[in-house]
Amino acid sequence: MPRTDTPAGWFSWLRGENMGARLLRLTVAMVVITLGLLPWADLSITTHDPWHELGRMLKGMLLPDVTATESPLRALLLTVTFALWGVALGMVLGFPLALIFMRSRLVRTLCAFVRAIHELFWALLFLQVFGLSAITALAAIALPYAATFAKVYAEILAQIDRRPAHMLSPHTDRLSRFIYTELPLAWQRLSGYTRYRFECALRASVLLGFVGLPTLGYYLESAFRQGRYHEGGALLWAFYLLIALLPWWAHRRLLLPWMLGTAFLLGPWPSVNPTLLWQFLNHDIWPQPLLSGDIAALPGWFAHLPNLLPAIGNTLLLGLMSTVGSLMVALLAWPLVSRHFGNRATRAMGRGTLIIMRSTPELLLAFILLLLTGPSLLPAWIALSLHNGALIAFLAARHADETRPGLPGIRGINLYSHELLPRVYPGILALLFYRAEVIMRETALLGMLGVVTLGFHIDSSFEYLMFDQAVALLMVTAVINMGVDVLSRRLRPDALPEPQRQPRPAPVGDSV
Repeated sequence: MPRTDTPAGWFSWLRGENMGARLLRLTVAMVVITLGLLPWADLSITTHDPWHELGRMLKGMLLPDVTATESPLRALLLTVTFALWGVALGMVLGFPLALIFMRSRLVRTLCAFVRAIHELFWALLFLQVFGLSAITALAAIALPYAATFAKVYAEILAQIDRRPAHMLSPHTDRLSRFIYTELPLAWQRLSGYTRYRFECALRASVLLGFVGLPTLGYYLESAFRQGRYHEGGALLWAFYLLIALLPWWAHRRLLLPWMLGTAFLLGPWPSVNPTLLWQFLNHDIWPQPLLSGDIAALPGWFAHLPNLLPAIGNTLLLGLMSTVGSLMVALLAWPLVSRHFGNRATRAMGRGTLIIMRSTPELLLAFILLLLTGPSLLPAWIALSLHNGALIAFLAARHADETRPGLPGIRGINLYSHELLPRVYPGILALLFYRAEVIMRETALLGMLGVVTLGFHIDSSFEYLMFDQAVALLMVTAVINMGVDVLSRRLRPDALPEPQRQPRPAPVGDSV
């Protein structure tokens, strides 16, 4: 007689209908799909002697030459200036949008489109109008950050307790209700997210050097590209020090002096020819068939675009590989900084390693790895996995540190697998899918380094002044990123259907 009971063991648990089994199935599906597509990924190493070059880089990091850079202080100040003022402008633009974000589909769609395009692509677009000026830098940071602030601020405001507002008189106006009962309750989370966003803006400001703006990234790219690793090491350590000391030099009491003191670095302002600006907005960025009113010729214009299918395929494949890679890095790395494992010395070493991994901008890390391996998906995959995995690991460790094991005396791998991982894993996946949109934006961006993603064709179009083609490719990139954002929101653990759902707690790392 055939057995009718459910098979015992791991496969039985995998087939279950509880949240843990569903998360495991989702994870296994992502890993299996990634492994199945891996043979189509270009992971070749084309450089002659990568190990020798790696040794030179490590030597440069261990023996940095502070005197080799011409003006590191000005580069650091410009990096801080663009980040500080970019975030300030983003807040000014984004906060009013946050107040109507949940009630306006148009605002949500517009913000999703704007933040789907990476800051560096916005910089390439504004560069054509404002040149290498502060306007280009500020607009490139402020515009997508305003869209991000609008979304996150609106989500924070939507989660606050409404009961204090009921204590006010029914005749109290809406503005007073917001200022006295809603804003104080949300203030801590709003300010916490803004601080995190400022750290992101510092990394974005560094990357602006890759398009010619004289931030720290400009000198870093020049030093590493020319093999001056002692100089590049000094600049990298300066940036790490800037991030490590962020709580002290960027204290809220010092923000106003910083803004007043750095304002003079924003000039001189460029003189923009109104005629050329109007031509750029009204003519240069639009396909010729639309300008001439010949809609029937539009398919022919699209046919002259570069072959986008390989670039789109590489973009999606690299995004999937980097998402799974980030998960693997996070699962391996979070115990390195958790109080449940190791000792004070090992946790300090792990924390330092993760700080370096999460603080190094992805484009810069991929650029350094590309010098070792040559242009392929491999350096981009490693860079995105290390950066995003380290960020998720930090927040997962923070959640684990707040967890008290239920079994006394349990340690080591059993503590990891039986006690802590089941509790933090839903938060890890929630963070991973939250970062999926960011990973996809960065995947397209890494094409600027020669990796054949959509960013490769966007950068080439701007280089050859084909602005209509560049804008069309930016539209394609934004649509793909918006689609990934929708999919990732549906796959987050808090969005998975559960037969008997419990009240959802605030997700781990809500400030990512």
